[in-house]
Amino acid sequence: MLKFEAAVTLTLQNLSKGSFIMKKILNKVDFLIGDLELLSQCLTQSSRKPFDDEVCEFLNAVSKKLMKNPASRNYSDVVTFAFWIRKASVDQLKLRLVKKDSNIHLGRGIAFHIAPSNVPCNFAYSLVIGLLTGNINIVRVPSKNFEQIKIITEALMESLRQFVQLEHYIFLIRYDRDKEVNDLLSSVADTRIVWGGDTTIRELRKSELSPRAMEITFADRYSLAIINSQTYLAASVKSKIAEDFYNDTYLTDQNACTSPRIVIWTGEDKDEAKKVFWEHLHHLVAEKYNFQPVQGINKLTEAYLAVINLKDAYIENSYDNLIIRIKLSKIDSHVMNYKGNSGLFFEYDCNDIMEIRNLCNDSRCQTVGYLGKLTDLYPLINSGIKGVDRVVPIGKTMDFDLIWDGYDLMAMLTRVISLT
Repeated sequence: MLKFEAAVTLTLQNLSKGSFIMKKILNKVDFLIGDLELLSQCLTQSSRKPFDDEVCEFLNAVSKKLMKNPASRNYSDVVTFAFWIRKASVDQLKLRLVKKDSNIHLGRGIAFHIAPSNVPCNFAYSLVIGLLTGNINIVRVPSKNFEQIKIITEALMESLRQFVQLEHYIFLIRYDRDKEVNDLLSSVADTRIVWGGDTTIRELRKSELSPRAMEITFADRYSLAIINSQTYLAASVKSKIAEDFYNDTYLTDQNACTSPRIVIWTGEDKDEAKKVFWEHLHHLVAEKYNFQPVQGINKLTEAYLAVINLKDAYIENSYDNLIIRIKLSKIDSHVMNYKGNSGLFFEYDCNDIMEIRNLCNDSRCQTVGYLGKLTDLYPLINSGIKGVDRVVPIGKTMDFDLIWDGYDLMAMLTRVISLT
């Protein structure tokens, strides 16, 4: 422990002098926002209070720029992000989350974020929670050149020209998988936030944190949708429901942990409801989704593997492979081990909500998106299940909050100075 503390102290000293950066980062890290000189100064920056006024004003400025940018309209996830960081939304978060007590609440210090490679806007949400909780943020963004990253980064950079004091709190970087860089950035972090799933978490844990540092990890999860067939058939805006489900799934190629991978049908007239639902969705997918041949090959491969290995499962007939549905006669405990994406859905007809308890009694089960009465789910939710952190209407599964994956991120990213 003493050796590690000494190594961290030396790293901090070297970073402040610049030699650490020159030797370890200069040739490996690309900066989208920030630079080597600013990074070398970040260790001397003070943490801020949660929901700092300047930070909130900055986020509102970013929101306005995104809303005014015509390019944003091509990406509903960018628009959703812009809406989330607008003043009215942030004020609501502050009202709900900031504790009114005599203690002093501050950001923990430097937050090192590792964003997932397959969800374009996740890096931005992670950055914002770090800013709102008063931290200095070093965010590794995906290496893939998503257009959403470009749009959001440009809005951040333009807004920073008006809020120069915040330039020491925002660093967006790219680098190839490199343990040496991970080691060094982890050693200076007061909090490490890992979004990349089980494999990424295992890799990052090879890089030590300082003894007082905290780690927040977002492991591999799965989500499901529960649709009451009678509620669906009675709905007058079925095209809106299709769009909501599309945004929950296809918008991220079904890669987000919040994206439903299995659809549970309840109520009467299930067959009729399924026919209408999937027809509406297929029309929307054919119109909007940029489907690549490799996605079709991978999806079919995963579907065939699933039906070979799962009991009483078969692939439903379809027009094409924009949507592949695998009908389940029973819930197999291994069904969620098959991680198809880009429109691969398992389906199950449920007569009693407790039939899917085993599916939800798994710590990997994250979000339930529902269409119908929330009260119909209460027997399941109140049965002591190990999984399910969120129950939200379909169309809202990707709506971000500072309580996520069962974590109170506001509490975990701040520290308290107790005054008595």
